[in-house]
Amino acid sequence: MENTATERIDEILAKQKAFFLQDKTKNVKYRIEMLQKLSVAIDRWERTLAEALWVDLHKSYEEAYLTEISLVKAEIREHIKSVKHWAKKERCVSPITIFGSKSYVVKEPLGTTLIVSPWNYPIQLLLNPLVGAISAGCTAVLKPSPYVPNVSKAIESMISETFDESYIAVVQGNRDVNAYLFKQKFDLIFFTGSPALARTVMKAAAEHLTPLVLELGGKSPCIIDKSADVKVAAKRIAWGKALNSGQTCIAPDYILIHSEIKDAFVQAFKDSLHELYGDAIADSKHYVRIVSDKAFERITGYLSEGSVICGGHYDAKTRFIEPTLIENMSLDSPVMTEEIFGPLFPVVTLTETAQQSFLQQVVEFVTKREKPLAFYYFGKESDGWKAIASTSSGGGCINDTIMHIVNANIPFGGVGNSGMGHYHGKESFEAFTHRRSIVVTPTAFDLPFRYMPYNLFKVVKSIL
Repeated sequence: MENTATERIDEILAKQKAFFLQDKTKNVKYRIEMLQKLSVAIDRWERTLAEALWVDLHKSYEEAYLTEISLVKAEIREHIKSVKHWAKKERCVSPITIFGSKSYVVKEPLGTTLIVSPWNYPIQLLLNPLVGAISAGCTAVLKPSPYVPNVSKAIESMISETFDESYIAVVQGNRDVNAYLFKQKFDLIFFTGSPALARTVMKAAAEHLTPLVLELGGKSPCIIDKSADVKVAAKRIAWGKALNSGQTCIAPDYILIHSEIKDAFVQAFKDSLHELYGDAIADSKHYVRIVSDKAFERITGYLSEGSVICGGHYDAKTRFIEPTLIENMSLDSPVMTEEIFGPLFPVVTLTETAQQSFLQQVVEFVTKREKPLAFYYFGKESDGWKAIASTSSGGGCINDTIMHIVNANIPFGGVGNSGMGHYHGKESFEAFTHRRSIVVTPTAFDLPFRYMPYNLFKVVKSIL
């Protein structure tokens, strides 16, 4: 992937800043028209985008549509339907201390924004934030990942065909391009990627006091209590881990399981994989490949850190790694301290004692680590809520995995090491919006109590 020249980036950014100052994007009708244009473009480019995903990641059309294209189309529909309401000026209650005044919140676009996306869901994670930027009335520079070059080129062609670069533009390249972009003065940076790179983004953004939305990752725990329906849990967990070959920011990363059901779960997990992919997972068109040789070597390197109890097969030539369960690894080993981002699944078995229940051990284990992007609990709902109340994560599910990302009516985002800020639905609009507070004061009368020398101070103090 050829890097976009810095001169071109400067030119695009200057054009977008100038275009934003024309106030054209502040017109809600214009925003709706642009959302509609994006929707039409996605319909037109759907097959091309899906084919590019197949070439770059071996992602089937069905999975591409379900996990990427359909989510963007649903997001666009919601914003077209709701942006008029979201963008309206809000009347707010005024306290007695400003008697006679009227208070408002005005929603104004932040301005020229930068959206940087990763390679694992390269369509959804670039275009869903773009929907929020358009809806809020911002301009946007889009930076897709060089690790999926066919998808990135297809997106660039689609965007350049649909929008003028003074409004929305795509720039390409490696981390040198990222570093240059982060040094520029944007009104918002929306970054999806690793916590390590996010620290670099924050340092660069601090120079301009640029606000950030950081969608990161982390080691999301999957808790399986003895009250869980083992077969249902195994199927939903196998699906959630094998989806995109584990290259999902909210994929369950490791398992904490009650000792009484561990063996039954391992067998049910094997059965579920067979049900999902048939006799030969490598031959399934629905099983994604690892994105690069470097990532393949990193993930397969984890295999030596534990004992394989399910799967374990891989092929370097095609970058295929079978969904794999391992156990007996050190809790301080890389596989238990680094985000795996692949189909390898460490299993930690916990045995209840007179001193500590399973749930107490889970809470202790999870809270000693960085806050994850997702938290998954399988078992009695009431115990799930107890586990959630005693831990922290960006989001999560009780008796399911992944599916909290589907509902645009709830915010999606991280906490602590797993990110900051939220998006999806109205939250996407809010992410790119400044809520501007305005008080309108009448001139027909002027209350004297606020003025020096505060002659009515005792009366005012009794009211305040």
